[in-house]
Amino acid sequence: MQEEAGLLGVGLDWAEQFHDVALGAPGKGVIEEFRIEHSPAGVARLVARCLALEPDPGEVRVVVETRHGLLVEALLDAGFTVLPVNPDLVARRRGPAKKKDDAADARICCLLALDQFAELRRLIPHGELGAELRSIARDDDRAARDGRRLGNRLRADLIAVFPAAIDIADGDLGAPVFLRLLERWPSSQELASAGRDEIAAFARAARHGWPDRFADRVVAAVAAQHLPVRPELARAKAGTIRLTAAQLLLLHQQRRVWQRRIGEILVGGARYGRAKQPEDPTLGNAFPGGETYLSMPGLGDRLAARVAGEIGEHVEQFTTPNALQCYAGAAPVTRRSGRSEFVVARRLAYNRYLGNAVQQWAFCSLQQSRWAREYYDAKVAAGKTHNAAPRALGNRWLEILWHCLRIGVTYDEATHAANRARGLQRAA
Repeated sequence: MQEEAGLLGVGLDWAEQFHDVALGAPGKGVIEEFRIEHSPAGVARLVARCLALEPDPGEVRVVVETRHGLLVEALLDAGFTVLPVNPDLVARRRGPAKKKDDAADARICCLLALDQFAELRRLIPHGELGAELRSIARDDDRAARDGRRLGNRLRADLIAVFPAAIDIADGDLGAPVFLRLLERWPSSQELASAGRDEIAAFARAARHGWPDRFADRVVAAVAAQHLPVRPELARAKAGTIRLTAAQLLLLHQQRRVWQRRIGEILVGGARYGRAKQPEDPTLGNAFPGGETYLSMPGLGDRLAARVAGEIGEHVEQFTTPNALQCYAGAAPVTRRSGRSEFVVARRLAYNRYLGNAVQQWAFCSLQQSRWAREYYDAKVAAGKTHNAAPRALGNRWLEILWHCLRIGVTYDEATHAANRARGLQRAA
């Protein structure tokens, strides 16, 4: 094998408190091994040792089993070429015994960095806007799941000790006025002691559209006949109901703040009015392709932020639509060997944040795109499951998104429908 001049392979086994490091050179393999602490001094030691062996930081190839974290950011700031790999790739090279050892994993990563035949994609870091958008979108999605969990818990507690509250909510347990009501009067006995005028004043202070009507509904629900509840259980659950209502209010408040910030990042400025358009947008402050994401059917602010944040500003790193589809887990994997039956399976290694967002995008687009509805119905009629059909539709949406981002245009339903009709005619 011909040696490559000016190349240093670095294998890193990441841990919480320390990291095992293996350094190697082409034709020589692993030449040095040591351990560094997860601290500024430890990272500085690693960077200094790498630059002593290879002065050009761009020729230092670092293979690590993660693409996020402070260590990865420090290596990128040093100018190193970071090559994140799936941990399964390292596990498959551990040998027959499959023994897990941190130092051995660092050596395997180092050899992967030196392998000229290994197709490893270079990590292109997110910019300031992309990093903020991805972080907000992930936290907002997690907050939405927490909100559903807390809402289900609140409903169970209300059914057990405060059934009148279910009638007051009228199907909307997440309404801010209703949650503030529970925060102030978390039991039926406390709410019954409040008069109608006090409830109406409370609703008016909470900016309810019809405070008198709301007060009448509360009084009627409390006066209605319900199965008796043991007083000690109602007293015991009052604190839990008040706590859950306060948590849901905080979640809703923070999610509104995040949504406003998401809009500012995508369009480059604060939006006003019913049209939700910025009065004075600054294109340099907008996320690249933000208008394109928002033009896609089914992508609102939050869902567009989840998709855009995972793809990042540098869509050129995905050289083909298939590369983006594989990254999102939408492209199928075919397996066929010898006489074995041809199998199409779902990809296992992919960005699950993006994959889940694309799956939801496909469902949301069914109500806003005619061709998407027809495509989905055709897949279901052909025998696809209700998970496989939207995954196939998401695969098509990613291809359209890739083309729109590469040429810098917004999506137009009529243009795509015409192009699709011509493609189907040529295929026929």
